[in-house]
Amino acid sequence: MLEQNRFLKTSSWVFSLLLVLPILAIFYTALGDSDDVFGHLMATVMGTYTLNTALLVVGTVFLALVMGIPSAWLMARYTLPGDRWLQWALVLPLAMPGYIVGYIYTDWFDFAGPIQILLRDLTGWTSAAQYWFPDLRTLPGACFVLALVLYPYVYLLARASFMEQSTTLTQSARLLGCSPMQAFWRVSLPLARPAIAVGASLVAMEALGDFGTVSYFAVSTLTTAVYDTWLGYSNLNAAAKISAIMLMVIFLLISSERYSRRKQKLFSQNAAADKVTKLELRGKAKWLAAIWCWGLFVIAFAAPLGQLLIYAWGYHSDSSITDFAQYSFNSLYVSAIAAVVAVLVAMLVNFYRRNIGSAASNVPLRMASLGYAVPGTVLAIGVLIFLTSADHLINDVAKEMGWGRPGLIFSGTMFAMLTAFVVRFSAVAIGSIESSLAKVSPSLDMAARTMGCNVKDMIKRVQLPLIRRGCLIAMLLVFIESMKELNAALLLRPFNFETLATYVFNYASDEHLEYAAMPAVLLVLVGLIPLILINRSLEQSHS
Repeated sequence: MLEQNRFLKTSSWVFSLLLVLPILAIFYTALGDSDDVFGHLMATVMGTYTLNTALLVVGTVFLALVMGIPSAWLMARYTLPGDRWLQWALVLPLAMPGYIVGYIYTDWFDFAGPIQILLRDLTGWTSAAQYWFPDLRTLPGACFVLALVLYPYVYLLARASFMEQSTTLTQSARLLGCSPMQAFWRVSLPLARPAIAVGASLVAMEALGDFGTVSYFAVSTLTTAVYDTWLGYSNLNAAAKISAIMLMVIFLLISSERYSRRKQKLFSQNAAADKVTKLELRGKAKWLAAIWCWGLFVIAFAAPLGQLLIYAWGYHSDSSITDFAQYSFNSLYVSAIAAVVAVLVAMLVNFYRRNIGSAASNVPLRMASLGYAVPGTVLAIGVLIFLTSADHLINDVAKEMGWGRPGLIFSGTMFAMLTAFVVRFSAVAIGSIESSLAKVSPSLDMAARTMGCNVKDMIKRVQLPLIRRGCLIAMLLVFIESMKELNAALLLRPFNFETLATYVFNYASDEHLEYAAMPAVLLVLVGLIPLILINRSLEQSHS
């Protein structure tokens, strides 16, 4: 019995420490000498990078709130035409990579695009000097595109909060003379503020860590600074210093978000006492609300996906089927391995906390979940530092033993990319398995113990069969997230190794997304699976 507990404890701590070491390596390397490169960046462009990053985050969050909160309120409290389909359709933009949406909208709104051509045909204008038209490839354009694909974070959490609120509160406000709009501003919105703060912080972290969209729009941010410093200046220490700054900003965002919802339980103590009854809008308000929600879905998802399908149909003969098949296999292979490893780690730390039950048993679980908050570009720095140190150690030992130098067996192979995927997405698997284990009654554990089961038998015969579905969902979620990951794959992939995400991004960067439309459509369709699962779980929780 003690040996089994010792194995569970040791393995949980070892794996959680391995997952957190790349993050610690960033701070350790940031303390090293950067050969005045970081000082040069601080004196020249770092102020611009920081300002652009702050404006990008603030602008994206603001637009995401503008898009997400009204949609959430309308879908939670009112019946609209087609609302049965609309309630999950508004979540679908999360499946669209931002750089793909950015490419499509740039193509539409460019001087040679269909929008400006139509304007010139209707007005008789002949040159750009005769009229003003917004340039999408700017910082505000990047904010708009990122908000289109990230607002569902706000929509999902705000809608759930609005649905959980007691209708007696808004009815009381109406009896006291408040109009529906005043009741929303004075009662419903303040009650939903913690959930909205969570959604806004998620949008902020995603915007802060985005590389594909800002790189395509030529907007210099801290994320692009990490990439340029690493590959342009070949200075890992300077890149680690910038990464450390970004990590401190992210941890500040996380701390602020948790502080903002510290009293959230008080807001919904009696929410289950009465079920929300949706009201029916009439006249102009009904159609304005429908146009707003359906229009948001169209511009954020349906129109870009339609354009991708047109590209895929029109350019399928010019696309390389052999490359598409090879890169699809690469993505499937790497993602499958990452999913299996992440789920095994998640099972270890969850079973350790469940069956040991000490205060220290929470630590490995929380440590293993830290990677999800780290942007892929920053995480790639940490993984490279950690694995390069391991490679150097192995090569030094091999040389001392007279075995020659084996080379970069970790940092120069697919192992580096796999490590980044596992570090970043283990939190997804941990959360899914944690929620499944929470539904297993402790009385089942006690009954198994009274029948003579040790920890190993209890896990094998009781807990594991009951959480099998949660494990499969966790594996699916990690698999899909790994398929879509761009930043870490772009920086850590071996030579001549491409995934679907890097393949599509490379074509988009070269202004030839049309030739990679088929893999782009596949990425979008794969990304729809977790959104469907999330929406179903949300509906079941409020049914």
